[in-house]
Amino acid sequence: MATASSVAGRTIVLGVTGGISAYKAIEVCRRLVDAGAHVAPVMTDGAERFIGRTTLSALASQPVQTSLFDESDPIPHTRLGQAADLIVVCPATARLIGSYAAGISDDLLTATLLATRAPVMVCPAMHTEMWEHPAVQENLAVLRRRGVIVVDPEAGRLAGGDVGMGRLADPAVVVAAVEAVLDGGARDLVGVRLLVSAGGTREAIDPVRVITNRSSGKQGYALAEAAAARGAAVTLVTTVDRPVPPGVEAIAVSSAADMQAAIMPIADAHDVIIMAAAVADFRPADPATRKIKKSDDGSVPTIELERTHDFLVDLGAQKPAGHVLVGFAAETDDVLANAMRKLERKRLDLIVANDVAAEGVGFEHDTNAVVILGADGSQTHVPLGSKRVIADAILDEVVRRR
Repeated sequence: MATASSVAGRTIVLGVTGGISAYKAIEVCRRLVDAGAHVAPVMTDGAERFIGRTTLSALASQPVQTSLFDESDPIPHTRLGQAADLIVVCPATARLIGSYAAGISDDLLTATLLATRAPVMVCPAMHTEMWEHPAVQENLAVLRRRGVIVVDPEAGRLAGGDVGMGRLADPAVVVAAVEAVLDGGARDLVGVRLLVSAGGTREAIDPVRVITNRSSGKQGYALAEAAAARGAAVTLVTTVDRPVPPGVEAIAVSSAADMQAAIMPIADAHDVIIMAAAVADFRPADPATRKIKKSDDGSVPTIELERTHDFLVDLGAQKPAGHVLVGFAAETDDVLANAMRKLERKRLDLIVANDVAAEGVGFEHDTNAVVILGADGSQTHVPLGSKRVIADAILDEVVRRR
């Protein structure tokens, strides 16, 4: 649950749209009110097909509003937009996302979104086919470029019984994201040049095939987004094709050698380097220049591997005084012991250790749980939470060392 220090006394407009997951907005509302927020709920006509306004009115700080045309308040959208410290749309349907991206105000909620200068967070929820549709993804990319915070949906059981991506994020994840936005008002990285790497590298077998890993880049992107929100000038070196957080400079790479070539020449120009990428330890020693074809006799080709160069060791050896270097250790056994050895061998200031065999932790998940180990012997345990919450916890440790 969000802490009173970040949420208490804040006005949050909670927009609820017409999706089956609208029932989760009730829990989000309850958690925010319990944490001390003033929650002003706005429901669309579609939302009223799934939950009753009486329920939300009873739990929120004021009655639900639904109409632009209220005789007691002739400009409700302007009043709500100006009073809000944050607007959260939970759930956000494809229709709401499209209208907001296009600047269409055809109801109270969309008008309020256009009538505010407060931060806006949208929590999409829809069926997998809708979530993956290019129009929806392009609309979300537009919103992200404009600074809208997107709490990505989760994979799981959907309406109708099938399983896939598109389920609304858990209420605890939504509230943690609210906390991160409101608590992130401290601009404690202003003037800091920060580089973060993200994603798993791809090592060529031939022009068609690669060796890679399960890293989605979500934690690296969350770090870039959080650092930019805290005032840093952020460079993101990434192997994945995801929308770049607003204000972040991105450099696209593919292999471990590409990442090394991109980072090493600019490393000293950055005050903080966070190596969140999953850089391959091995690569094919002699990648084929043409596609390897299947043989008629059923034989299978042998791929000889060689070690990639661990340039994080180089970064540790040449780190200028006063700079902060952070590594990651994704482990399945002896997590802390293995992470500590990497911390010492690579001369890091911090290493972020996680057990990628644990449920909801590490690669491809929207959540993570880590232990941040410091060269000074410190240990900071961060329980399971959204990757944005994890990102801010890591940045807190970075700030302390600066």
